Amino acid sequence: MITLNVLSLLEKKGKTKYWLYKQLGMSYQNFNKMILNETKSIRYENIEAICQLLECTPNDLFVFSDD
Repeated sequence: MITLNVLSLLEKKGKTKYWLYKQLGMSYQNFNKMILNETKSIRYENIEAICQLLECTPNDLFVFSDD
């Protein structure tokens, strides 16, 4: 299973979920589903924006587990 590791990255950067939400300009419902790994897809533009804002790579953003 591939999951989004955003909350951990935000904590390391000292940023909040609300800060990222405001930076991305998405609807809160879509943003929250994405952050909580409850979505089936994520747009490339959102991945790119998150990586730029958190100064990370897609490899840092996603975690693969055997769940």
